[in-house]
Amino acid sequence: MKIVLAPDSFKGSLSSEQVCAAIELGLRRVLPHAEIVHRPMADGGEGTLDAVAAASAGARRKQALVRNAAGHSAEAGYALVRHGIYEAAVIEVAQVVGITDASNMAVSVGARSSYGVGELLRVLIDEGIRHFFVGLGGTCTNDGGAGLLAALGVKFVSSTRKAIEPTPDGLATLISVDVTALDSRVSECTITLLSDVNNPLCGAMGATAIFGPQKGVAASDVSRVDAVIENYATRLEAALQRSARDKPGAGAAGGLGYALQLIGAKFASGAETVAELIALKDACAGADWLITGEGRSDVQTLLGKTPFAAAQIARKHGAKTLQATILSGGVDPAALVKLNDVFNGGCFSLVPGPIALDQAVIRGAEFLSNTAEQLARLKVNG
Repeated sequence: MKIVLAPDSFKGSLSSEQVCAAIELGLRRVLPHAEIVHRPMADGGEGTLDAVAAASAGARRKQALVRNAAGHSAEAGYALVRHGIYEAAVIEVAQVVGITDASNMAVSVGARSSYGVGELLRVLIDEGIRHFFVGLGGTCTNDGGAGLLAALGVKFVSSTRKAIEPTPDGLATLISVDVTALDSRVSECTITLLSDVNNPLCGAMGATAIFGPQKGVAASDVSRVDAVIENYATRLEAALQRSARDKPGAGAAGGLGYALQLIGAKFASGAETVAELIALKDACAGADWLITGEGRSDVQTLLGKTPFAAAQIARKHGAKTLQATILSGGVDPAALVKLNDVFNGGCFSLVPGPIALDQAVIRGAEFLSNTAEQLARLKVNG
């Protein structure tokens, strides 16, 4: 029997590779001789770098010294992978401006900048890289990508004709934008953005209104900060003679999706792109069983999330009798009918019974192994 394990991470509990290891441990108790292939997955958010570095053949994980969101020097990880005939860089912006990094969160959201993300791009461009996959997700910044653009040469000027910091606080005094020094090499780059966020930059569904509060924007400040970002976008687009503020995904990662689209980046399905980078199609060739999963599965899973993408690929390239099983931290009972249309091998939660969330997180690997063992017993005896 050939089994492919292609789960997403269980946020706050286990990385996707740790999920694979726990599932294999349980399966081996019953199927000691099975061929078990690990293909840890992600959808462009946190964990994307780990998944690609673990499962992409020949991937090289490296680090660069850049500024974090608070302006302090920090090591940011990235990976270099082969993509066709090119060498490409895989960047996870949360490595630079992650919301779970206490150092980033030590300053107010008005003082945070995405400058380090632009620095990382520039470092890689200096090294000759021209192909990028950028995972957007888990960020603490809300600067509309001004920091990134500043690192690439864009200058933001106040009414007193002085350069200002590319932060929400700094942009409050913005009067003009100078793009003449924007790194011309950016136009040589192919940048693919990975995110499931479709929000525009500004307005009721924009970056500040929807995601700002979780980053520290006070409810009473949302409209003011949104107006600052709107003014920034107006002046920036006038200088560049192009527009992106209303494009789907402009509001991703506090507006990094906006700034990157302005310089030519395009969005792609995060899960499908990661699947391509880790050669999931090849891994599924002739497979009998796919096991995938995520922290919680519901109807949103069927909108292109990691388990759905994995199941579609496995069904196309696996054995004709392949079964796709989802093993997640939780499964919404109301979604079972629709989930079963895709996951013909069943939908299972790893939790054995009522349990406190913190205990479920701590004992996640144990529960995964035990449930995987029981699934294997069903497989063997069914």
